[in-house]
Amino acid sequence: MPLERDTVQSITARREYRLGSLTESEVDPDPIRQFASWFGDAERAELDEPYAMTLATASAEGRPSARIVLLRGVDARGFRFFTNYRSRKGRDLEANPFGSLLFDWHEIERQVRIEGRVERLADEESDAYFRQRPTETKLGAWASDQSAVVSDRRILEARFQEAADRFGEDVPRPPHWGGYLLVPDEFEFWQGRPGRLHDRIRYVPGARGWTIERLSP
Repeated sequence: MPLERDTVQSITARREYRLGSLTESEVDPDPIRQFASWFGDAERAELDEPYAMTLATASAEGRPSARIVLLRGVDARGFRFFTNYRSRKGRDLEANPFGSLLFDWHEIERQVRIEGRVERLADEESDAYFRQRPTETKLGAWASDQSAVVSDRRILEARFQEAADRFGEDVPRPPHWGGYLLVPDEFEFWQGRPGRLHDRIRYVPGARGWTIERLSP
C-alpha cells in the first residue's frame, strides 16, 4: 500500500543519555537483588507504573507477540503476573513455555530485560491474589473471553452484569484465570550513555551461580 504524501517516512529525533553509568564491579552478584535496587530507584523517581512490563511470547510455530502486563510479585523464584489462561499469551505459553520481560524506565534512562521458562502458579497463589483485586476487576475476569472476537461492547457489558447478578460481592476466581511465574535464566541491565555507547550488563548461569559479562551496545 503506497504511503500518503504527509506520512512521516523518516524519524531522526533522538536524545542523549547522561544520567548514569553501570559497571561490572558495582552491580550486585545476585540479579534479583540488582533488579530490586533498580526497581526501588524507579519507584523513588515516581515513574508512572514502574511495574508495567512488556511480555513477549511465541506460538508453537515461532510467531512472536508482545503486550504490556503488570508485575505482581518478584522473589528468588522469579517474576509473577496474572492473566486469562485462554488469552493469546496463555495459548502461546501452553504451546511454548518461554517468555521475555522488558521493563522500560526511559525517564531514568534504564531498561531491564529478563528471559526464562514460564510456569503456572499453584491455585492457592492465584486464589490469594484474586481475593485482593477490586470487585469490578474480578467481575471483568468472568465477563471477558480475553483475545476472542466480540461483535459489540454491549455483549461485554451484559456479561459483566450477569456476573454481578450471579456473584454479588463474593466473586470467586474463574477456573480460566490465574498466575504465571517466569523463572529467569538470563538478565540484562541497560543504562543509557552518551554517544549511544550504552552500558549493557548481562547475567547468565555459570558453574558457581551467575556469571556477569558486558555486552557491546
